[in-house]
Amino acid sequence: MDVFEALYTTRAMRRVKPDPVPMDVQAQILDAAVRAPSGGNSQGWRFLLVDDRAIIGKIAPLYKDSVEKLWSTVYVDRYQAALADPSAASSITMQRMVSSVQWVADNFAEIPLLLFGMTQGDTSGGSIWPALWNAQLAARAHGVGSAPTSILGFFHPDEVYDILGIPKDEQWIMAAMITMGYPKGKWGVADRRPAHEVSYRNQWGNDIGFEQSEPMWRGTDA
Repeated sequence: MDVFEALYTTRAMRRVKPDPVPMDVQAQILDAAVRAPSGGNSQGWRFLLVDDRAIIGKIAPLYKDSVEKLWSTVYVDRYQAALADPSAASSITMQRMVSSVQWVADNFAEIPLLLFGMTQGDTSGGSIWPALWNAQLAARAHGVGSAPTSILGFFHPDEVYDILGIPKDEQWIMAAMITMGYPKGKWGVADRRPAHEVSYRNQWGNDIGFEQSEPMWRGTDA
């Protein structure tokens, strides 16, 4: 796969089939993860793959509760705004995201593979996130969809640590859980604000010096 195809089409793919992800694909996902940059080459990370249905079933209600809390806390303003003016462009985008996240909450027990990224003593996530992104890119190369979330670590860390047997006295931080599986939908280039609208040069607020309104890679999506 062309590197730009992977970069441009690896977006949150939450709706996935229950089909298992083969072991050799899982192996390459993690092999790619550990090749990522690591601050001071400390490699202070641990990765936990979960494909046991019984364990996933125990996590499912915690995830569903976390999503319910998400709409009433972190996203409450955007959620209420979308309900108040459902025809607005921003509301439509929000509604799509809500529907996608809620699908995972309602079908969590059928997700075939979870990847937990743990980091020790690094609250910035500066090392673990490049590794998790490598994992997502490798998954994309194999046609596996993925979507990261940190809400379990925010709302239910103790319960998840108990279920997964993660030691609580070793300062492991749950940076993210990534759901993985073969997608029900199609790959495509994500719709985003163009770079020149969110970037500066040399000083905050300065014009970036170029304007690129359309994605510079479209592939077969063009």
